[in-house]
Amino acid sequence: MNPILGWALAAIGVVAGWKAYGWPGVVLAVTIAVFWLLIQFSRALRVMKNAGEAPVGQVGSTVMLNSKLREGLTLMQVLAMTKSLGRRVDPQADTWAWADEGGSEVTLEFRRGKLATWTLVRPPTPPDPPSP
Repeated sequence: MNPILGWALAAIGVVAGWKAYGWPGVVLAVTIAVFWLLIQFSRALRVMKNAGEAPVGQVGSTVMLNSKLREGLTLMQVLAMTKSLGRRVDPQADTWAWADEGGSEVTLEFRRGKLATWTLVRPPTPPDPPSP
């Protein structure tokens, strides 16, 4: 959810609570907003815990990861998909990479916190031996 929209909804809830029930309504609205923030925090911790237990920059299949990617994903959503922390490729740009056992690698570039571009690089396959 867009943070501006989320905070706007929380403010509207506080105002609506005040108009409808006075101070108990404000307390209810603030309680709901804090509960929502705790749910988001818990989700982020779970994703980071799972990603922290896996080898850095490793994923089961880069081809499957490549098929699930789309513009606009956040790094947290990508970490939930890969279940692994990415390997930092470029310290200047927000660029991360994941590889699989076969030597394929997916490089992701984030701009303003959202996935902008990604590239799948597969190792060259050896030519088939000539048949006799």
